[in-house]
Amino acid sequence: INAEYMGGKVHGSLARAGKVKGQTPKVAKQEKKKMKIGRSKKRLQFAKRSNAPAGFGGKRQQPNKQ
Repeated sequence: INAEYMGGKVHGSLARAGKVKGQTPKVAKQEKKKMKIGRSKKRLQFAKRSNAPAGFGGKRQQPNKQ
């Protein structure tokens, strides 16, 4: 029996590969503030997690609450 490997089907032609990325206008990256590292980063994390903001009835707001 001849068992030749047949390649899988491709969704869409490869001629259109990268179409959307090519159409998108190039936007220059903006300068950002430098991230804190080490001890100061840990301080920020601790403060963000532990301090309960006023005005929420004493409950701390969840980090991803919409």
